[in-house]
Amino acid sequence: MKNILLYLFLSFSLASFSQLPTVPFTKEDLKEKKSELKELTLKDAVLASWRGLYPSGISALRWIDGTDDYLYYEKKAYHIKDAATQTEKLTLDTTFFQKNFPGLPSVPRITQINSTEMVISQRNKTIIYTYSGKNKGNKIYINTPEGAANKSFNLKAQAVAYTLENNLYLATVKDSMVFIEVNEDKNIVTGQAIHRYEFGISKGIFWSPDGNYIAFYQKDETDVANYPLLNINATPGKVNSIKYPMAGQKSEYGKVGIYKVSDSKSFIKKFRKHSGKMLATGGDKEHYLTNVTWSPDESKIYIAEVNRDQNHMHFNEYDVVTSKKVRTIFEEKNDKWVEPENPGFFPTKDVNTMLWMSEKNGFMNLYRVNMKNGKWASLTNFDFPITSFLGINDAGTYAYVQATGKDGREKHIYSVSLKELDVTHFTSQSGTHNGKVSSTGNYILDVYSNITTPKITQLINTESGSFMVLKDSKNRLEGHQTATMELGELTSKSGEKLYTRMIKPHDFDPSKKYPVLIYVYGGPHAQMITNSWLGGARLWMHWMANQGYIVYTLDGRGSANRGFNFENQIHRQIGEVEMEDQLTGVEYLKSLPYADSMRLAVHGWSYGGFMTTSLMLRHPGVFTTAVAGGPVIDWKWYEIMYGERYMDSPQDNPEGYKKNSLMQYVKNLDGKLLTIHGTVDDVVVMQHNLALVQQSVKDGVQMDFFPYPMHPHNVRGKDRVHLMTKILNYVIENNIVSDK
Repeated sequence: MKNILLYLFLSFSLASFSQLPTVPFTKEDLKEKKSELKELTLKDAVLASWRGLYPSGISALRWIDGTDDYLYYEKKAYHIKDAATQTEKLTLDTTFFQKNFPGLPSVPRITQINSTEMVISQRNKTIIYTYSGKNKGNKIYINTPEGAANKSFNLKAQAVAYTLENNLYLATVKDSMVFIEVNEDKNIVTGQAIHRYEFGISKGIFWSPDGNYIAFYQKDETDVANYPLLNINATPGKVNSIKYPMAGQKSEYGKVGIYKVSDSKSFIKKFRKHSGKMLATGGDKEHYLTNVTWSPDESKIYIAEVNRDQNHMHFNEYDVVTSKKVRTIFEEKNDKWVEPENPGFFPTKDVNTMLWMSEKNGFMNLYRVNMKNGKWASLTNFDFPITSFLGINDAGTYAYVQATGKDGREKHIYSVSLKELDVTHFTSQSGTHNGKVSSTGNYILDVYSNITTPKITQLINTESGSFMVLKDSKNRLEGHQTATMELGELTSKSGEKLYTRMIKPHDFDPSKKYPVLIYVYGGPHAQMITNSWLGGARLWMHWMANQGYIVYTLDGRGSANRGFNFENQIHRQIGEVEMEDQLTGVEYLKSLPYADSMRLAVHGWSYGGFMTTSLMLRHPGVFTTAVAGGPVIDWKWYEIMYGERYMDSPQDNPEGYKKNSLMQYVKNLDGKLLTIHGTVDDVVVMQHNLALVQQSVKDGVQMDFFPYPMHPHNVRGKDRVHLMTKILNYVIENNIVSDK
């Protein structure tokens, strides 16, 4: 085991820093070894995951459902081990798969596995194979058509629900294309995520506990405006239209439908197009239907329904047979916003007890809800947020969660008694932990890292609290010229703690002055600085530091994992407190004798692109150079679900929208500004960037613009090397002292 992270505090007038090197060398060692170290190229830094520079883990690591056995992949074979004894119970190698599944890849992907059956998915084929027990060797094949997407398999039902274009189907052993909901109207989309993936929504198909029903999302986008995206690879160019609901305009209409799987037996080959029933959700058509939850007995469905203003949530119960609303179990209100991101969880078959996560007390906590009367009881009382729900043990006595702990840069694993306020903290090592709990609750597979620890995979015994290291991943950057890193803290003007990260050249000399690149995001649901390997930084930042730069990042108010009160200060005034905090960071940098305050640059993407452009235009003279990728320029052109949560609508908050619309500040540009945009960006549409360029022409202001043809909201794959070269060269070439 590596040593627990040690903090060495240095006192400054504005901050205290802990210097935490990313490689186990002292500065003296680095000087001696400089000639031996391999240069970290920008290409290597950008493609690090493919170049093997990030720590390796244990592949395909997962629990076997219903057991304390776990599965992993190593040396072209799957292995199943007993957690208690560490004995290998089964090896599934190339020979096994070739013998049992001729024609499939030598080692196909296992998507589900329990003590007797495994599920293998390969292209349009799902195979259920009995690998243990009395029916050993039995194979069941389920086929789906070419183009099937959003596949959702249920082992109990032995069926796959899937979408094809905008419609929803079911594949069974007997038939590959049973119609659930098919509409000729392309404005009706069924079985896919709705509300643009907000509110924790990631899918559109929800199997009931015993596989007898499927609940599904449907959205009607008829009234949502079309937005054009140009495909330049067609001759002539072709316009592909997407539905894009902008703030203050018409939104989609969401529905939830229910389909009874046994109905498929009565109409296979009859091609009924509408086999599902829609719940009578009623109310405002533009409300948000979030976090679909099944009752354990499959008789009820619960939906957290949020009004369009996103300040009032009703947790409603619906009858599966009649499709009618039964009652509202409870409500949540907030004058800022209510954002339910997690479904309810039933710990046992008891339909009267549900677990619910809420940040109503300022931090995301876990509650037990009496479903008869809607009353809550606290199961945790953290003054820090739960970040994810890991599961419930088979006995229904404990829940398992991840939460930050007292240091918002970390993540830890806890068990929570469901009978009393009793919490156990399992992860004593500082850092960022990610856990998987066995269904029994007896063991946790924990993967963690911190600033000095690349990656450790360990097995935790929840009864004894002991742990066993399964893999201690080596630092694959050893032998490379990496920079040094410091995590620190500042205080906002309103008194909150702000986390910071500073990356310095490997040969840093405090007697010299270094230009600075500030990397910024600044918005909700994101955290740039963590106590994890590399501190949340990317390797391109190390490359940039070794070009003679300080690379600096600050997580200001509005960013994630600090609680609701820290985040909600941006309400109706996006950009204001975020800029204030970034400028607090600038103040600190200017106080350092080795930071060149005359050579400050800033870069960010998406919300960070908005922040970059805002800082450059609204605070002229602070930065010489800025590069903004995919920036929001005017929030009235951004999507309803996100934009109206934080800004309200343009009709309700005209002054707020007017203040943070950036076109009006273009005339203030003092320095070099490059904006970048993917031409088929469907998240921040290119209208933002083009409008900014248009305004610069009107104002007679010179700025730079670079499009990435046929790329969406970000530039990924091999083209990302071109992107980062463009960004960083622009900074290096232009972040110079003006001769004015």
